[in-house]
Amino acid sequence: MLSYRHAFHAGNHADVLKHFVQVQLHLYMNQKDTAYTYIDTHSGAGVYALDSVQALKSAESATGIAPLWNSSDAPAPLAAYLDLVRGMNPSGKMRYYPGSPYVADQVSREQDRLRLFELHPSDHRILSENFRKLDAHKAEQGERARGRRVIIEHGDGFASLKALLPPPSRRALVLIDPPYEIKDDYKRVRDALDEALGRFPSGTYAVWYPVLQRMESRQFADRLKRLPAKEWLNVTLTIRTPTPDGTGLHSSGMFILNPPYTLEPMLREVMPYLVQVLGQDGGARFTIESGAQVTGAAAGRNVGGVPRVPVGNARRASPLSGQGSLRLPGQSMPGREEGAARPARGPKPEGRPGERAAAGRAPGDRPAGDRAPGERAPSERAPGNRAPNKRAPGERSAESRRPQGAAPRSAAPGGAGPAAGTRSRRTPPGGRK
Repeated sequence: MLSYRHAFHAGNHADVLKHFVQVQLHLYMNQKDTAYTYIDTHSGAGVYALDSVQALKSAESATGIAPLWNSSDAPAPLAAYLDLVRGMNPSGKMRYYPGSPYVADQVSREQDRLRLFELHPSDHRILSENFRKLDAHKAEQGERARGRRVIIEHGDGFASLKALLPPPSRRALVLIDPPYEIKDDYKRVRDALDEALGRFPSGTYAVWYPVLQRMESRQFADRLKRLPAKEWLNVTLTIRTPTPDGTGLHSSGMFILNPPYTLEPMLREVMPYLVQVLGQDGGARFTIESGAQVTGAAAGRNVGGVPRVPVGNARRASPLSGQGSLRLPGQSMPGREEGAARPARGPKPEGRPGERAAAGRAPGDRPAGDRAPGERAPSERAPGNRAPNKRAPGERSAESRRPQGAAPRSAAPGGAGPAAGTRSRRTPPGGRK
């Protein structure tokens, strides 16, 4: 969808937060001599006329830059942003407001590179025209033209981001602020950041987002916190209580991955002032939170700083549950107080070593296998007593001793086999019954 035009919202409270943070990020990047690349995935028109038909229709600048225009007591970090806006209005009348490409061009240095992307055809044309006019103005002042320092492309910033990372100088500042017209924008932002961090984990990534009633907006910051960045910083500015129907932009946020260490103290100095000047009712407030990415095995053990609770059988065996046999160092067994003595054992049964007590036998009963004195085991038979199936050496079986042609003893007369109703029996040794 290409219906969003930022000209209707230029200079509102969300722009104040976004561009103030952007100025501070550029100033921090400028502290090193090494050049860096600034990438703007959704550049917009670059410069906006606050007296245009679009801007006057919504008049959203009254919620942002207008109350700050004549302020003289602004904190020093905020004053740097206000000086930039006033600098593009030399007449003293508030007529123009800068977009993020203009902020980057004014605060960055000559050796730094700007890569600007805009998908909307009208805004891309206006962006190119604004930078052409800016070059002409610099030429009149005797300044060097931008040349290849600024490259403007008509395309999708999400798709183009990965091709620019890592930059040649290994330093980059990336600003991502889509219109969030569709729910898919939230997912595309997270996916783009995940891929960008995989290609260039040390870059600084700044994401602007609206705080709305829809589920995607409420969960957006929490999902960004789980990205594999070393550190993150999240700041939100709310100027009024949300309306019952949820219409209108009452709050927005900036989420920075790998932020400079100087940014959070500046925000704590500036945000109370912005709430005081821009707040419209008792619901005006700000939030600042920061954190570090948890990696390795600790990431699986903790969720939101709280140890994970084992489930199923693992809960009973876990040392965190206080049950089962698994114990942490210094953790006592269940039911045993720290330093408590072990329960005393009962007396051992009397008897010779190795003798076991026979439980449940009446007096005089012998267990199976016990023999009286002189009684032999079944295998210790007297000489001459043979097992029924044993034969002495040279002794023939009954069948072999039967005369040739004689019928078996159990056969019926006539040799017809066993008589009816009779069973054949084995002949005992010696041929006797």
